[in-house]
Amino acid sequence: MQAGGGERAYIPLNSAKGATLVSPEIIGPLFDGNDKVAIAIARIRQFTPPEGLYVAFSGGKDSVVLLDLVRKAGVKHDVHYNLTTVDPPELVHFIRKEYPDVQVHRPAMTMWQLIVKKNMPPTRMMRFCCEYLKEGRGTGNRESGRIIATGIRWAESVRRGKRRMVENCKNHPDKNFLHPIIDWTTDDVWNYIRTNNLPVCSLYAEGWKRIGCVMCPMAGPTGMARDMERWPKIAAAYKYKRAIGRCVEERKQRGIADVSREWGTEDDMWDWWLRGGSKEEDPNPWLFE
Repeated sequence: MQAGGGERAYIPLNSAKGATLVSPEIIGPLFDGNDKVAIAIARIRQFTPPEGLYVAFSGGKDSVVLLDLVRKAGVKHDVHYNLTTVDPPELVHFIRKEYPDVQVHRPAMTMWQLIVKKNMPPTRMMRFCCEYLKEGRGTGNRESGRIIATGIRWAESVRRGKRRMVENCKNHPDKNFLHPIIDWTTDDVWNYIRTNNLPVCSLYAEGWKRIGCVMCPMAGPTGMARDMERWPKIAAAYKYKRAIGRCVEERKQRGIADVSREWGTEDDMWDWWLRGGSKEEDPNPWLFE
Protein backbone atom coordinates (compact mmCIF):
# COMPACT_ATOMS: atom_id res chain seq x y z
CA MET A 1 0.00 0.00 0.00
CA GLN A 2 1.32 3.45 -0.81
CA ALA A 3 0.34 7.08 -0.53
CA GLY A 4 -2.09 8.40 -3.11
CA GLY A 5 -1.77 5.39 -5.43
CA GLY A 6 0.39 5.20 -8.54
CA GLU A 7 4.11 4.43 -8.82
CA ARG A 8 6.43 5.41 -6.03
CA ALA A 9 8.75 8.27 -6.80
CA TYR A 10 11.37 10.31 -5.02
CA ILE A 11 9.76 13.20 -3.17
CA PRO A 12 11.80 16.37 -2.55
CA LEU A 13 11.47 17.95 0.86
CA ASN A 14 12.83 21.42 1.54
CA SER A 15 13.49 21.93 5.23
CA ALA A 16 15.38 24.69 6.97
CA LYS A 17 18.46 22.46 6.74
CA GLY A 18 18.25 22.15 2.95
CA ALA A 19 16.65 19.92 0.34
CA THR A 20 16.48 16.13 0.72
CA LEU A 21 14.97 13.34 -1.35
CA VAL A 22 12.69 10.75 0.21
CA SER A 23 13.17 7.38 -1.46
CA PRO A 24 10.65 4.58 -2.08
CA GLU A 25 12.63 2.39 0.32
CA ILE A 26 11.68 4.77 3.15
CA ILE A 27 8.07 5.36 2.07
CA GLY A 28 7.27 1.65 1.54
CA PRO A 29 7.74 0.26 5.07
CA LEU A 30 5.76 3.15 6.52
CA PHE A 31 2.63 1.75 4.87
CA ASP A 32 3.14 -1.91 5.75
CA GLY A 33 1.72 -3.64 8.82
CA ASN A 34 -1.46 -3.67 10.87
CA ASP A 35 -0.56 -1.48 13.86
CA LYS A 36 -1.61 1.94 12.59
CA VAL A 37 -0.55 3.67 15.79
CA ALA A 38 2.98 2.29 15.64
CA ILE A 39 3.20 3.08 11.93
CA ALA A 40 1.98 6.67 12.44
CA ILE A 41 4.56 7.21 15.19
CA ALA A 42 7.27 5.72 12.95
CA ARG A 43 6.28 8.13 10.16
CA ILE A 44 6.51 11.08 12.53
CA ARG A 45 9.94 10.05 13.78
CA GLN A 46 11.17 9.35 10.27
CA PHE A 47 10.25 12.73 8.81
CA THR A 48 10.84 15.09 11.72
CA PRO A 49 13.73 17.39 10.76
CA PRO A 50 16.29 18.74 13.26
CA GLU A 51 14.33 21.99 13.62
CA GLY A 52 11.19 20.03 14.55
CA LEU A 53 7.72 19.57 13.11
CA TYR A 54 5.28 22.40 12.55
CA VAL A 55 2.03 20.83 13.81
CA ALA A 56 -1.09 22.33 12.20
CA PHE A 57 -3.81 22.11 14.84
CA SER A 58 -7.48 22.81 14.12
CA GLY A 59 -9.03 21.56 17.37
CA GLY A 60 -10.96 18.87 15.50
CA LYS A 61 -10.80 15.16 16.30
CA ASP A 62 -8.13 14.39 13.69
CA SER A 63 -5.71 17.05 14.89
CA VAL A 64 -6.29 16.01 18.51
CA VAL A 65 -5.14 12.51 17.55
CA LEU A 66 -2.26 13.89 15.49
CA LEU A 67 -0.91 15.99 18.35
CA ASP A 68 -1.12 13.08 20.79
CA LEU A 69 0.83 10.88 18.37
CA VAL A 70 3.48 13.59 17.90
CA ARG A 71 3.87 13.83 21.66
CA LYS A 72 4.13 10.05 21.97
CA ALA A 73 6.78 10.05 19.24
CA GLY A 74 8.86 12.30 21.47
CA VAL A 75 10.02 14.54 18.63
CA LYS A 76 10.70 18.26 18.67
CA HIS A 77 7.64 20.20 17.55
CA ASP A 78 5.63 23.39 17.85
CA VAL A 79 1.83 23.60 17.55
CA HIS A 80 -0.12 26.25 15.64
CA TYR A 81 -3.80 27.15 15.26
CA ASN A 82 -5.00 29.61 12.61
CA LEU A 83 -7.94 31.55 14.01
CA THR A 84 -10.35 32.33 11.16
CA THR A 85 -12.61 34.84 13.02
CA VAL A 86 -15.64 32.68 12.19
CA ASP A 87 -14.67 29.66 14.28
CA PRO A 88 -17.40 28.07 16.43
CA PRO A 89 -17.08 29.64 19.92
CA GLU A 90 -17.18 26.16 21.45
CA LEU A 91 -14.11 25.19 19.43
CA VAL A 92 -12.13 28.27 20.50
CA HIS A 93 -13.01 27.67 24.15
CA PHE A 94 -12.05 24.01 23.86
CA ILE A 95 -8.60 24.86 22.50
CA ARG A 96 -7.99 27.51 25.14
CA LYS A 97 -8.97 25.13 27.93
CA GLU A 98 -7.44 21.84 26.81
CA TYR A 99 -4.49 23.04 24.71
CA PRO A 100 -3.25 26.33 26.21
CA ASP A 101 0.25 25.79 24.79
CA VAL A 102 -0.99 25.99 21.18
CA GLN A 103 0.18 29.12 19.39
CA VAL A 104 -2.87 31.00 18.09
CA HIS A 105 -2.40 33.11 14.95
CA ARG A 106 -4.85 35.80 13.94
CA PRO A 107 -5.30 36.56 10.23
CA ALA A 108 -4.33 39.85 8.62
CA MET A 109 -8.03 40.54 8.01
CA THR A 110 -11.29 39.14 9.36
CA MET A 111 -13.81 37.17 7.33
CA TRP A 112 -16.03 40.25 7.28
CA GLN A 113 -13.24 42.40 5.86
CA LEU A 114 -12.33 39.70 3.35
CA ILE A 115 -15.89 39.49 2.01
CA VAL A 116 -15.91 43.24 1.39
CA LYS A 117 -12.45 43.08 -0.21
CA LYS A 118 -13.57 40.31 -2.59
CA ASN A 119 -16.95 41.97 -3.29
CA MET A 120 -18.80 38.74 -2.46
CA PRO A 121 -18.99 35.97 0.13
CA PRO A 122 -16.99 32.74 -0.45
CA THR A 123 -18.61 29.85 -2.30
CA ARG A 124 -17.74 26.23 -2.99
CA MET A 125 -16.13 27.25 -6.26
CA MET A 126 -14.43 30.39 -4.89
CA ARG A 127 -12.95 29.43 -1.53
CA PHE A 128 -10.70 32.44 -1.13
CA CYS A 129 -11.36 32.35 2.60
CA CYS A 130 -9.20 29.23 3.06
CA GLU A 131 -6.23 30.86 1.36
CA TYR A 132 -6.38 33.96 3.54
CA LEU A 133 -7.69 32.62 6.84
CA LYS A 134 -6.49 29.01 7.09
CA GLU A 135 -3.42 28.79 4.90
CA GLY A 136 -1.69 31.79 6.39
CA ARG A 137 -1.60 34.23 3.49
CA GLY A 138 -0.57 37.63 4.76
CA THR A 139 0.62 36.28 8.12
CA GLY A 140 4.35 36.14 7.40
CA ASN A 141 6.60 33.22 6.57
CA ARG A 142 6.42 31.18 9.77
CA GLU A 143 5.74 28.01 7.72
CA SER A 144 8.50 28.67 5.18
CA GLY A 145 10.96 25.81 4.94
CA ARG A 146 9.07 23.76 7.50
CA ILE A 147 7.60 20.26 7.40
CA ILE A 148 3.97 20.72 8.42
CA ALA A 149 2.21 17.80 10.09
CA THR A 150 -1.58 17.62 9.58
CA GLY A 151 -4.44 15.27 10.39
CA ILE A 152 -5.61 14.96 6.78
CA ARG A 153 -7.05 11.53 5.92
CA TRP A 154 -8.01 9.83 2.66
CA ALA A 155 -11.40 8.84 4.07
CA GLU A 156 -12.50 12.46 4.48
CA SER A 157 -13.26 13.16 0.82
CA VAL A 158 -12.55 12.16 -2.76
CA ARG A 159 -10.23 15.14 -3.14
CA ARG A 160 -8.22 14.24 -0.05
CA GLY A 161 -8.12 10.67 -1.26
CA LYS A 162 -5.63 11.89 -3.86
CA ARG A 163 -3.21 13.33 -1.33
CA ARG A 164 0.12 11.71 -0.46
CA MET A 165 1.51 10.96 2.97
CA VAL A 166 4.50 13.20 2.23
CA GLU A 167 4.07 15.98 -0.30
CA ASN A 168 5.13 19.45 -1.34
CA CYS A 169 2.72 22.37 -1.26
CA LYS A 170 1.76 23.17 -4.87
CA ASN A 171 1.22 26.86 -4.20
CA HIS A 172 4.19 27.33 -1.86
CA PRO A 173 7.13 25.08 -2.89
CA ASP A 174 9.05 25.98 0.28
CA LYS A 175 6.37 24.25 2.40
CA ASN A 176 6.11 20.48 2.82
CA PHE A 177 3.43 18.31 4.38
CA LEU A 178 3.43 15.13 6.44
CA HIS A 179 0.09 13.40 7.01
CA PRO A 180 0.84 10.60 9.53
CA ILE A 181 -2.74 9.31 9.81
CA ILE A 182 -3.64 9.67 6.14
CA ASP A 183 -4.76 6.01 5.90
CA TRP A 184 -6.84 6.00 9.12
CA THR A 185 -10.59 5.54 8.99
CA THR A 186 -13.01 7.61 11.05
CA ASP A 187 -13.49 4.58 13.32
CA ASP A 188 -9.72 4.41 13.80
CA VAL A 189 -9.73 8.03 14.95
CA TRP A 190 -12.58 7.61 17.42
CA ASN A 191 -11.19 4.33 18.78
CA TYR A 192 -7.87 6.03 19.44
CA ILE A 193 -9.60 8.94 21.18
CA ARG A 194 -11.60 6.60 23.44
CA THR A 195 -8.66 4.31 24.19
CA ASN A 196 -6.43 7.23 25.16
CA ASN A 197 -9.18 9.24 26.86
CA LEU A 198 -8.49 12.33 24.77
CA PRO A 199 -10.68 15.45 25.10
CA VAL A 200 -12.75 16.57 22.10
CA CYS A 201 -14.83 19.63 21.34
CA SER A 202 -18.36 19.52 22.80
CA LEU A 203 -19.91 20.01 19.34
CA TYR A 204 -19.28 16.33 18.55
CA ALA A 205 -21.66 15.40 21.37
CA GLU A 206 -24.29 17.67 19.76
CA GLY A 207 -24.16 15.75 16.49
CA TRP A 208 -21.45 17.51 14.52
CA LYS A 209 -19.39 14.99 12.58
CA ARG A 210 -16.92 17.52 11.23
CA ILE A 211 -16.16 20.95 12.64
CA GLY A 212 -15.20 23.92 10.51
CA CYS A 213 -15.94 27.59 10.07
CA VAL A 214 -19.45 28.76 10.89
CA MET A 215 -21.56 28.81 7.71
CA CYS A 216 -18.81 27.38 5.54
CA PRO A 217 -20.21 27.08 1.99
CA MET A 218 -18.73 23.58 1.72
CA ALA A 219 -21.43 22.48 4.17
CA GLY A 220 -24.05 23.21 1.52
CA PRO A 221 -27.41 24.96 2.07
CA THR A 222 -28.49 22.41 4.70
CA GLY A 223 -25.32 22.78 6.75
CA MET A 224 -25.34 26.56 6.44
CA ALA A 225 -28.94 26.71 7.65
CA ARG A 226 -28.02 24.52 10.59
CA ASP A 227 -25.15 26.84 11.50
CA MET A 228 -27.37 29.90 11.13
CA GLU A 229 -29.78 28.45 13.67
CA ARG A 230 -27.00 27.35 16.04
CA TRP A 231 -25.05 30.64 15.95
CA PRO A 232 -27.53 33.42 15.04
CA LYS A 233 -25.21 36.25 16.12
CA ILE A 234 -22.48 35.11 13.77
CA ALA A 235 -25.06 34.68 10.99
CA ALA A 236 -26.28 38.23 11.62
CA ALA A 237 -22.71 39.51 11.41
CA TYR A 238 -22.35 37.82 8.03
CA LYS A 239 -25.56 39.34 6.69
CA TYR A 240 -25.68 42.89 7.90
CA LYS A 241 -23.27 45.81 8.14
CA ARG A 242 -20.15 43.80 9.01
CA ALA A 243 -20.08 41.75 5.80
CA ILE A 244 -22.72 41.18 3.13
CA GLY A 245 -24.65 44.37 3.81
CA ARG A 246 -21.47 46.40 3.62
CA CYS A 247 -20.36 44.42 0.58
CA VAL A 248 -23.52 45.37 -1.32
CA GLU A 249 -23.05 49.03 -0.37
CA GLU A 250 -19.43 48.93 -1.55
CA ARG A 251 -20.45 47.35 -4.86
CA LYS A 252 -22.98 50.11 -5.45
CA GLN A 253 -20.47 52.83 -4.61
CA ARG A 254 -17.92 51.31 -6.99
CA GLY A 255 -20.50 50.85 -9.71
CA ILE A 256 -20.09 47.09 -9.75
CA ALA A 257 -23.17 45.41 -11.19
CA ASP A 258 -24.12 41.79 -11.68
CA VAL A 259 -27.54 41.57 -13.26
CA SER A 260 -27.42 37.79 -13.59
CA ARG A 261 -27.10 37.35 -9.84
CA GLU A 262 -29.47 40.19 -9.03
CA TRP A 263 -27.55 41.44 -6.02
CA GLY A 264 -29.56 44.63 -5.62
CA THR A 265 -29.90 44.33 -1.86
CA GLU A 266 -28.22 42.52 0.99
CA ASP A 267 -31.21 40.13 1.07
CA ASP A 268 -30.60 39.27 -2.60
CA MET A 269 -26.95 38.41 -1.99
CA TRP A 270 -27.80 36.63 1.26
CA ASP A 271 -30.44 34.41 -0.37
CA TRP A 272 -28.10 33.66 -3.28
CA TRP A 273 -25.34 32.63 -0.83
CA LEU A 274 -27.64 30.41 1.25
CA ARG A 275 -28.69 28.58 -1.93
CA GLY A 276 -25.06 27.62 -2.44
CA GLY A 277 -24.15 30.44 -4.80
CA SER A 278 -26.77 29.69 -7.45
CA LYS A 279 -30.36 30.48 -8.28
CA GLU A 280 -31.37 26.84 -7.96
CA GLU A 281 -31.73 24.88 -4.77
CA ASP A 282 -28.89 22.44 -4.20
CA PRO A 283 -30.28 18.95 -4.92
CA ASN A 284 -27.43 17.15 -3.18
CA PRO A 285 -26.07 19.27 -0.31
CA TRP A 286 -22.77 18.29 1.28
CA LEU A 287 -23.57 17.33 4.85
CA PHE A 288 -21.39 16.95 7.90
CA GLU A 289 -20.26 13.33 7.82
